[in-house]
This record gives sequence, structure tokens and C-alpha cells, in this order.
Amino acid sequence: MKILLTGANGYIGTRLLPRLAEKGHEIYVLVRSRLRIELPEKFKSQLHIIEADLLNPDTLVQIPDDIDAAYYLVHSMSESRNFMDLEARSAENFKNRIEKTKAKQIIYLSGLANESHLSIHLSSRKQVGEILQSGKVPVTILMAGIIIGSGSASFEIIRDLVEKLPVMVAPKWVNQLTQPIAIRDVLEYLTLVLDNPLCLNKSFEIGGPDVMSYKELLLKFAKIRGLKRKIITVPVLTPRLSSYWLFFVTKTNFSLAKSLVDSLMNNAICKENQIQMIFPKELLSYEEAVRLAFKRIEEDWIPSSWKDSLNSSQLNSNFSVYTQIPTFGTLVDKQVVSFCGSVEKLQKLIWSLGGDKGWLTMNWAWSLRGFIDQLFGGVGLRRGRRHPTRLKAGDALDFWRVLLADEKNHRLLLYAEMKLPGEAWLEFKIIPKGAQGGKLFQTATFRPQGVWGRLYWFALYPFHFYIFRKLAKLIVKG
Repeated sequence: MKILLTGANGYIGTRLLPRLAEKGHEIYVLVRSRLRIELPEKFKSQLHIIEADLLNPDTLVQIPDDIDAAYYLVHSMSESRNFMDLEARSAENFKNRIEKTKAKQIIYLSGLANESHLSIHLSSRKQVGEILQSGKVPVTILMAGIIIGSGSASFEIIRDLVEKLPVMVAPKWVNQLTQPIAIRDVLEYLTLVLDNPLCLNKSFEIGGPDVMSYKELLLKFAKIRGLKRKIITVPVLTPRLSSYWLFFVTKTNFSLAKSLVDSLMNNAICKENQIQMIFPKELLSYEEAVRLAFKRIEEDWIPSSWKDSLNSSQLNSNFSVYTQIPTFGTLVDKQVVSFCGSVEKLQKLIWSLGGDKGWLTMNWAWSLRGFIDQLFGGVGLRRGRRHPTRLKAGDALDFWRVLLADEKNHRLLLYAEMKLPGEAWLEFKIIPKGAQGGKLFQTATFRPQGVWGRLYWFALYPFHFYIFRKLAKLIVKG
């Protein structure tokens, strides 16, 4: 089959892509920037990249007319006031284009939205489903609540809360019910419904075998990890205070924290189980899903993470806008250091900066800058990194975003996502000289916005000069 996969570089899409490819399908991967997609080498002959924007219908003409099915895995957790309108426009444009193809099925992964009073984000998910169903192409909708898997937002937030807080003072929404489902089961359902006539024009609620309150969910997680935890519920935490609570305790950004808290006001449990009549299968329990997620973490095998999403980023999804570092009106700190060792060893060290390893010099200063950023609503250092040694374009790296991770040309380019009166880039480039040795070029570039931007740069310049100079020397020293 010829399949169109949207959201291919998202948490679900990244994991679904190889599963579809293993079944021999020819897949058209729709992304806004080809720099953000890393195709599995062994499937490259089956994969085609389409660089398009669902908000711009003119770019969607690149979608082939002879596709057989299309996955719609596009979601936003943005806090922008008009995000519902943007999601509706995106779905409308997608529906209109798919109607002009030979596609016989659209598959959409939504949230559990089966209550009368829904949060704004669950309402948007429901609205998108209705827009897709209003078209001529049959639609299959899978509705899931909390998805448990390595790198999922739900799993990482639960992990942060349980591992960081021996005693939790939680709002009353922790007594709401949820039905978590393992990422493995979600992916299996997404593949099973494909090209199945019994699933056309149907909506299915999917959840694991366990129904529990969020409080029980947290305490069960603690038990699995061998931790003793106590949760005290109080009625006085408003949704906004609850959002701030999640924001400061976990790795999530405020926009995502607010979206999650709003959605947690609803019970997230299945009210029907029709999908089991079509695909009778034993689903992973909550405990099995958690243990499997930790197994993947211990193996350093996390194919996708919510942290790499650009939904709440200030970046334009078209990375080419940022990979050309500006030269006009910028302030620059450039360090050039010669080295005599292996280029590969030096590059490996650069590719492993940040996260648990830190930044080699004055880590307390990096942590302080991250904390200040967090106080102003920024991402701080909490995101860490997805893998200890591997990087690809689009990855979150502490308060940076990876724009380019070019191993062949020994170049790593980062863009600052912290709160700044301007824009900042940090570039590492190795120029080899012969079989061994060469030069490391480390360049910090800042494009200030107005007077405050310049004052910010010059006020911190002595610290930046020392930190960046020491960083370059320590990298070369190994």
C-alpha cells in the first residue's frame, strides 16, 4: 500500500514509521522541514519525504494522488489563543486534499473525549475528528488517554513527580479516573485498523486493562520503583496553581503543564470496548508498560520523546530559517583551539555535551541560568537530552534546540530556546588537518533586540568569555 504519514517526526509517528515500513508499505512522510526527519537506513527505498505545511494548502499538492491511506497524527499542545482555529484549518486543508486522492481511509489518533464538559484541548481533538469525518474519505478514529512509554510526556511527568517528591501536595484532580495504555498497544492498534473494512467510519476508545485514579497511578509507579511516597490532596489549588506546580517540579513547559491540568479535570476512561470485538488481544497492564519503558531507558533506546516537539517552541518549523547564522547586527564570541588527537573522539565528546553530563565548565552557572529562565516561564535545563551520545536535528538539548548535527562535516549547531532579549546560536565545527589533529571552532552568536539586548550581552560578556573559552579548551583536552 501507498501510505501518507503526517506527524512522522512526532512521538507517535517516529515509532509508527518503521512498523509500517516493516510490513512492506511505501510511505510518503509529510514534514514541515526535512532537516527534522531521520529516515531508517534499511527502509530508505520505501520512504519518500514531502516537505509541506498543513496550514498552507498550496504545499499539499505534492501529496501523490494514488495513495491508499493516510494517517493524521498532528497535534498541538500550544497555549496560543487561536490554536483551535489553527488545528481546525490544518484538518480542513488535509481533508480537502485527501478527498482529491484515491485514498480509501484516514486514520486519526485522538484523545479520550467522551464527557460532556471537555477541556479546550480535548475539545479541539474532538473538533478535528469531526472535520475529518465530514469529508468523503472513510475515517477511523482511535481515542486514547494517558500513553505510557519511554519518552512520552505522561510517563516523564509521572516519573518526575514520583522520583523527586517523597510527599506530594496535590490538587483534588488526582482523584479523577484514568485508563493508561502502553505505547506498544497504541502502535499495534494503529497498524491493525489499516485497510480493515470493519474499521471504516468507526471511532474506537482504547485503554489498557487498568482503571485507576491519578493518585493510584502515582503510588503504583512509586511501588514499581521501590519508593515510598505519600500524597496529600487539598482543594485550594486552582488549575493555574496546579499548572505552575507541574511546571516547577517536572520537565514540562508551562504551556504543556496547563494543557495537561485542564485535561485532567475530565475522567479519561473508556466507555466502550468495541475494538476488542474486532481485534481480541491481551493488552499490557500499567505495571508492564512502566517496566518496559524503564527497560528501554536502561538500554538507551528511546526512539522519540515529547521534549523534541516544536509545538511550544518559538522556532519556525522550517529550520533553514535558522541554520544560516546572521552576520549583520550580531555580537560574537569565537574560540579557536588546535588539537592533536582523534577527530572522531573530539566529535563524540561534543555530541555528548549537556543533559546529565553537563557542560564541562561551571555547571552551577549553567544551572543558575536555567533556573532563572524557568522563573520567567522558559524551558530551563530540565529537558536534558533524549540520548546520551546521539543527536539529530530537532532534538531538545537542555535549553537549546539542535538545528544541525552534521557528523560527516563535523558541525553541530544549536539555537537557544531560553528567554532572551534577542536570538542566540552556539556552533561547534571541527576542521581536520591530516590524519590526526586540526582546529575546533566554537562560535557563540547573539542577535540582540534593541537596547536591552545589547545591555544583556555586555553585562554577561565577562562570564560568557570565561565560560566559552574554558569550554573550548576542556573539549579539546578531552
